[in-house]
Amino acid sequence: MVRSGEGPNMGILHKTHPLSIKSILLLQILTSFPCTLSQGNRPPYITSDLKEISGKSFNYIIVGGGTAGCPLAATLSEKFSVLLVERGGSPYEDPLVMDRKYYGFSLLNTDEYSSVAQSFISGEGVTNHRGRVLGGSSAINGGFYSRASADFVKRVGWDVELVEDAYRWVESRVVFPPELTPWQFVAEFGFLEAGIFPYNGYTLEHLEGTKIGASVFDSYGTRHTSADLLEAGHMENLTVLVNSTVRNLLFCNHSNNNETRACGITFIRSNGSLEESYEAYLNYANDSTLFGEVILAAGSLGSPQMLLLSGIGPPEHLKKFNISLISDLRGVGRGMQDNPCMALLADAKPQDRLPEPPVVAGIAHDLKFIIEAGILPISLNATRMPVAVKYAFPASRGRLKLNSTDPRQNPMVTFNYLSKEEDMKACIEMAQLLQSVVRSQAISLFLGVEHKEDELSGEEELAEFCKQNVRTFYHYHGGCGVGSVVDEDYRVYGVKGLRVVDGSTFLESPGTNPMATLMMLGRYQGIKILRERGQFGASNTQDHP
Repeated sequence: MVRSGEGPNMGILHKTHPLSIKSILLLQILTSFPCTLSQGNRPPYITSDLKEISGKSFNYIIVGGGTAGCPLAATLSEKFSVLLVERGGSPYEDPLVMDRKYYGFSLLNTDEYSSVAQSFISGEGVTNHRGRVLGGSSAINGGFYSRASADFVKRVGWDVELVEDAYRWVESRVVFPPELTPWQFVAEFGFLEAGIFPYNGYTLEHLEGTKIGASVFDSYGTRHTSADLLEAGHMENLTVLVNSTVRNLLFCNHSNNNETRACGITFIRSNGSLEESYEAYLNYANDSTLFGEVILAAGSLGSPQMLLLSGIGPPEHLKKFNISLISDLRGVGRGMQDNPCMALLADAKPQDRLPEPPVVAGIAHDLKFIIEAGILPISLNATRMPVAVKYAFPASRGRLKLNSTDPRQNPMVTFNYLSKEEDMKACIEMAQLLQSVVRSQAISLFLGVEHKEDELSGEEELAEFCKQNVRTFYHYHGGCGVGSVVDEDYRVYGVKGLRVVDGSTFLESPGTNPMATLMMLGRYQGIKILRERGQFGASNTQDHP
């Protein structure tokens, strides 16, 4: 879900002072529920001691403990030693992440180095967020779980049977059928009243019509992020380093044909100095087939940013930051895309309701439009009820560039929302659908609010509404696209021992919500890598010679 913007019957969800929200909420939680923080104990394989890891070597180093990185690490640890490096902390001690009744509060509490959500603003001025916590954006989103469509799986060329197995592996651990609240029932009827048929009931599939999706919140209201998937790994082979930011990749030459190969990482404390850095390495063997790999799973902003910081990208851009060129790969940072979103507020004014993630979705116009409704906090004691719709297949694309050589700083990203004529036409249709839902009898009767006076009509008025109110659905992707930066096995062109496995490789956002497919992708690619190296056994973590 997205926070609504200004426009007819719309309002900005104002950002209050983040420290006061966090401190007051935590005080209330500790007072009312003294055991809340102790329920999520940090697993033994998680450490924040950088010196403990410094100088050691592993079969695989995964940069980014997010939605795809965690299942990937768990899978590879079944046979190989794995270091998973996450710039944020553990989610298990944070009730704003773990408890459904505090859904949305993590987006109101952002800071430079430590908040679980890191905000950024695109070149167009659209505010967005990225996860900065073990579990990534699966720890801060609405938790809506829905698979990619069969057509998507076919288009990207994945193994259908392995995809099914990987989805089921995820679903057996962190996915639950939701309980519909009155508001979700009403939203469901509103979608149907607006003509979003057929009614598909509860399903994990991405289908035309109105459906109930699955959730990563269980029946007790506890969130299960992708970090929970680490529990399926081999504990003796798995090391998770949190509160640590990778500064750049290390490269070396161990072959006679002068190939460039990734051989490790340089990392820093996330709230520390850039000058105080540490290194970790890949296990080395004379036979190159035994050499390990660095795998980027840092997300659609983090992975292209890391390639650029490490000297992989357009030479003219790297030269501006005095970064030595490792590989001239001009596709890095290109093809950035975000699904444009429109939102209307269904309620007439702020109320003090319990926050509520969406569990019902309307999927319309040949899967082009996806609409959801939720309840989001705007302050400690006030919420709003936005209904939001996204366009699934935008043609507009943008670019990511470095803003600094500090990996903790957001890169610059422009998505070029609605810059293509076909996207603007789709947005006008989308706005009309949104109005139909918000003005439905079901929603009007439930809230006692009529929105007829706010109705927009005419193509010019609707187009202006789109320009002024375009928002994000938080499903941005691209920057390391398959075919331009990585091959079909997610190996980075021109560099050995380096892959990217996350949403930056997507050319479109899969399914109702990409979270399910990103979790699946981590497991899927992990299995494929294990199959490639199936004849080799595990080796333990070593001290680098």
